[in-house]
Amino acid sequence: MSQPADWNSNLYEAKHAFVWKAADSLLELLDAQPGERILDLGCGTGHLTEKIATRGTDVIGLDHSQTMLDQARASFPHLRFEQGDARDFSFDQPFDAVFSNATLHWVKPPEQAAACIAKALRPGGRFVAEFGGRGNVRTIESAIHSVANRMGQPLTESLWFYPSIAEYAAVLEQAGLEVTFATLFDRPTPLSGEDGLRNWIRMFCGGVLGSLSPQQQNEFLSEVEALTRTTLFRDGCWIADYRRLRLIAVRARDE
Repeated sequence: MSQPADWNSNLYEAKHAFVWKAADSLLELLDAQPGERILDLGCGTGHLTEKIATRGTDVIGLDHSQTMLDQARASFPHLRFEQGDARDFSFDQPFDAVFSNATLHWVKPPEQAAACIAKALRPGGRFVAEFGGRGNVRTIESAIHSVANRMGQPLTESLWFYPSIAEYAAVLEQAGLEVTFATLFDRPTPLSGEDGLRNWIRMFCGGVLGSLSPQQQNEFLSEVEALTRTTLFRDGCWIADYRRLRLIAVRARDE
């Protein structure tokens, strides 16, 4: 499954703000310095771009989704946002850092994005990222595949790209980026309200639901809830079984 053609920015802001609110420690890892030129790759609605800007940086937000960018520009009109594909972008001037949160598990093939990131960095520049890693939302994805098969809509591939540390390090090294830090960790993530899992699927799995009638969509969502409730529903709240891959990589300096 590739990244959706566009996103529901209102649903994202209302029910999925945890995507950017959970990134404070990733921003600390970025450690943006005044005067640095930074690219926020997959900036979404711009909240992290704004936080990077408050450090006195020259930051640009890049995203594939026009609706997300419209929201970002409305919320932060003083910042620069550009539309582009993570697999095919370029800028006239290099960046001191490329930052990316919760984006790269959408990007296939990953080699194209890694090549663009490496090219965008100055020699010695750093790439700081977090996204879904091996085993992310395993319970949810397994249920989605099971229900899709039962309803005669089998999914022929994984919905996302969730690599191990070794897999992604190899991709980055091939592009000329040296991994200096990497960790894979569990991050159970509460979803808002009793409809939290439904809203999560509507937000991030729209392609799966797109070919179904409204009645079939409701049936699909009810069955996924039934299959995952014992594991993921606790004390009136859905807890998504997130696992995140976080890393720093550096572009080799010119010889």
